[in-house]
Amino acid sequence: MINLKSINFEEKFSLFDELWTPKCVARFDNYLVKVGKIKGEYVPHFHAGCDEIFIVHRGRMRIELGQDSVKLEQGEMFVVPADAEHKPAADELCEIIMIERNDVINTGEVRNEFTKEQLDWI
Repeated sequence: MINLKSINFEEKFSLFDELWTPKCVARFDNYLVKVGKIKGEYVPHFHAGCDEIFIVHRGRMRIELGQDSVKLEQGEMFVVPADAEHKPAADELCEIIMIERNDVINTGEVRNEFTKEQLDWI
């Protein structure tokens, strides 16, 4: 049976306050659509063999890629190439949408206090 309910991002972001704790909102093929709130700096990490999409829903963020960085404004998107070490960061609260394979751990090959082996669905 097909789920005929659309996903409202405003509603989804209103359901949580935790930072750096991605929440799943949809699955298609072997990919997950996740939402998250970020502020400050994350840990440098990479995803072996998997690209990752970042879309800024509200706010601003940057993605540090080695010596370079990409700045994203509200409504902008960036694809981090597979195997590229990256470090998301935001000076102020930022709401983001991420798309990545369903077998990817949020901290990639790194395990630390940010690692979420099991993600919540909202």
